[in-house]
Amino acid sequence: MTESGDRGLPARKLVDIVFGVVVMGTVGTLIGLIMGSEFMPPAIGIGLVMGGVVGFLGGRRFLISILVGTVLGGALAWLLAGPERISYGAGAGAAMGGFLGVQVSMLLDMRAARKAEAAGASVEEVAQDARR
Repeated sequence: MTESGDRGLPARKLVDIVFGVVVMGTVGTLIGLIMGSEFMPPAIGIGLVMGGVVGFLGGRRFLISILVGTVLGGALAWLLAGPERISYGAGAGAAMGGFLGVQVSMLLDMRAARKAEAAGASVEEVAQDARR
C-alpha cells in the first residue's frame, strides 16, 4: 500500500497496459525484422514503451485495431506472397489497423457528441457509455 492509501493500478488498467506492451512489442519486433538486426533492440524497446503508454491511457480499441490489422495483414501476405513475406504484411497491416482504429474512434466520438447534443447530456457521459 502506498502512502496515499490507494492500492495501486486497477486490474483493468493493468490488463490494458500488458495488452499494449504485447501488441506494440510485437509490432516493434516486426519493424526490427524488416529494418535489420542492428535496429531490432531499439524498435522493440520503442514498441514496448509506446504500448505501455497507450495501454495506460486506455487505448484498448486502438490496440485491438492494430492487433487485427497485424493478423489480417500477415495472413494476406502469406496467402499472396508466401511465408517469407509474412512480416512485411503484418507490419503493413498493423500500420493500416492503427490508422483505421484512429479514424473509427474519431467517428464514434463525433457520433457520441451528436447523441449528447440531441439528448441534452454531456459529451463525456455519452462518450464513456459508448466505450463500454
